[in-house]
Amino acid sequence: MNFETKEQVLEKILSQEKPKCPHCGKEMNLWEVPPVSMGDGLGWGEPYLFVCFNDECSLYNQGWNKVQEDYGHNASYRSMCYPSSGTFECMPVFSQSGATGQVVDEQVLMQEDMLKEAIKKGFSILAGCYVEKDDVTILRLLLDATEPVRVRLKAAEMIGDIGGLESIDPIRNVKFGNQLIQKQVDESIKKIHERHYTRECPFCAEIIKKRANVCKHCSKEVAGI
Repeated sequence: MNFETKEQVLEKILSQEKPKCPHCGKEMNLWEVPPVSMGDGLGWGEPYLFVCFNDECSLYNQGWNKVQEDYGHNASYRSMCYPSSGTFECMPVFSQSGATGQVVDEQVLMQEDMLKEAIKKGFSILAGCYVEKDDVTILRLLLDATEPVRVRLKAAEMIGDIGGLESIDPIRNVKFGNQLIQKQVDESIKKIHERHYTRECPFCAEIIKKRANVCKHCSKEVAGI
């Protein structure tokens, strides 16, 4: 059995024409379902739905009075449609802004596409760097805060594989602001030291031989420390 990823489902839905609300005739918005299940707790069934957010929709306007009369709650309904079947149902909302936070608009989609392209480009550059043993470019990507996190994380891993001792200083005291990247950088620094049989002096932080008894930089005793 083949299972589609969320990204594949989204790509398929975007190729479809958006349905029109059966109550007002307005084009419906693409909506990402929240992690909280609706109704019987069995889930939404699909990662994306089409929802009508037209405040002039008859279903939405008349729903306030109906829900108040039937259930005594301040709520209404918005029309929703399942992309896979084209089935329309009613979704309860409890305020005018209810559920609007999950609307997938064109700006969000464009930003996601830009991020995917940046990740693809970054990984392509890193692949070339690995072949060429270009640790300088890997460091540049790692230190560039505008690069995607996934690219910087991969760069942090690769610098441990091919970086020389000169790669340590530029990243040793940088605060990366991301725990995963910081952890990988610390592990890569250890890896570089292991490959070169070196360590850092506990007094002056300069790089010395692992078996050194006296630091050649500050002349402090480092044996057994």
